[in-house]
Amino acid sequence: MDEVKEQHKVETTALDYDSGSAELVAQKPLGFWGKVNNFLLLDSATEGVYSNHDLDPVPVAEQHWNMKDYALFWISDNLSVSGFRNAASVMEEGLSWKLALLCIALANIVQGVVVTINGMVGAKYHIPFSIQSRASYGYYLSYLMILMRCIVGIFWYGVQCYTGAECVQSMLYALWPSFRNVKNRLPESANITTQLMTAYVIYFLTCLPFHYVGVHRVKWLFMLKSITTPICAFAIMGWMVHQVGVGQTSLFTEGNTVKGSALAWTFVSSLNSNIGSGTTLMVNAPDYSRYARKKSDTFITMFAVPFTATVITVIGVIVAAGSKILYGEILWDPLEVINKWTSSGGRAAAFFCALSFYFSQVGLNIAANSLAAANDLNCIFPRYINIRRGQFIAALLGSWALTPWNILTSASGFLNFMGGYSIWLGPLLGILLSDYYFVHNRKYDIPELYNFNGRYRYMNGFNWRAFLAFFIGWVPLLPGFIPVIQGGSVTSEGISHLYEVGYFYGTGSAMLSYYVLCRFFPQEETYIEQGVWATESVFPDGIMSEEFEVEAGAAMGNMGKV
Repeated sequence: MDEVKEQHKVETTALDYDSGSAELVAQKPLGFWGKVNNFLLLDSATEGVYSNHDLDPVPVAEQHWNMKDYALFWISDNLSVSGFRNAASVMEEGLSWKLALLCIALANIVQGVVVTINGMVGAKYHIPFSIQSRASYGYYLSYLMILMRCIVGIFWYGVQCYTGAECVQSMLYALWPSFRNVKNRLPESANITTQLMTAYVIYFLTCLPFHYVGVHRVKWLFMLKSITTPICAFAIMGWMVHQVGVGQTSLFTEGNTVKGSALAWTFVSSLNSNIGSGTTLMVNAPDYSRYARKKSDTFITMFAVPFTATVITVIGVIVAAGSKILYGEILWDPLEVINKWTSSGGRAAAFFCALSFYFSQVGLNIAANSLAAANDLNCIFPRYINIRRGQFIAALLGSWALTPWNILTSASGFLNFMGGYSIWLGPLLGILLSDYYFVHNRKYDIPELYNFNGRYRYMNGFNWRAFLAFFIGWVPLLPGFIPVIQGGSVTSEGISHLYEVGYFYGTGSAMLSYYVLCRFFPQEETYIEQGVWATESVFPDGIMSEEFEVEAGAAMGNMGKV
């Protein structure tokens, strides 16, 4: 215990030095780059444990997300423009609306359960995914996994910004009908019009204040979205039913367009794709569960995710079915529906619906993308990037460096690539689950996860067991993945079917192989009899919550031995 206190003294001294205290600066004048470094350096950066406040275990004062907050958080993720489109791709593959609905419901049940069980490590120890990953991958190999997920989050941030711009464009159509007639000044090669670029800039600028708000305070946005978006969604559906009635439309009366084994494989493939699309949220579940007051508050996720996804899908199907009668074409996008409301009262309704979808899109992009990327950047550069700065960096890179309008217009192969990224994130997730529940039996030494030379370092910061299990999870899926991103088809039926269950194979095989490797080749020093929580002697913010004071107190006997 004395050793730990002494370590804390050294860390505090390092913090004072890195922050540029007046006394030490006076001894050695700083040059230009030294001044730049001091300007960019976070006040909360701590050299001793290579961390900062946002990367540290969440202090007790910030552990105030309850069951209601988590319900609103996950409800807000599904209630969006994207939620309306859920059934479209599934029905285009040949499934009836009933099977499409069943497929989406099952996929979101799996997502809700996996998000909950992987989030337990955050709810228990109050650490983010990036710190969790060190226990299974080792310090340096974990950075590869973190970077992989960070890139995915940044790319999808840009893609979702494009949808957000469409929401702003609908608001401008409603406020100023003449905006529809604005002449396009951009060349065709730009792949975006003057109208949409104007809306894109407005959306980007108005999003920035939401990124400035701390993650533990942004929950009010999810509450707002969870109130307004359902109202608008049901209003659009009710209006459509009132206008045309939808009971006898062809969309409801048509059955499956594929039969026999093809139908079965189409269903399985669609189920796999819909589960895989939520892999980023499954992987980074601890980033949100770490703010929980108690573990049981996060259990609502198992019900909120599938329920809201199913409801919004039903609404989308009904609206699409009605649009076929009313407009002569199937409109899966609610923005396309409200853009047709051109009367005075219709434009007012369209504006408020578009505004609701705007908040929905902002909340979705924060929950699924910007916070995930920010937490990853925070771990990679903890002395300079916290969650707030990380969100701004993700926003700039995703919105402008990647030019999503070019991606969506011309890069079908890239979109297929992004749609299949679960072949990597699935194995990554499987190893995390296997390590926490089966290998280490839910017992982690939290201070040691912040110690680069501690028990979880493995060989040179590299756990070969996780590396091998990761390869076992994704390499066999590669022959089915490559032809898809190239726009071709897989020649071998067996390879095609394996890829169609890629999420199940990748996650399951990595989970099992990692467990077997650790069973036969254990890293003994990583196994502990009781979990060790972060305490004030190591992290000065007072991390330990009352729920675990008794067990953590019993575990403190192990701290003196570390």
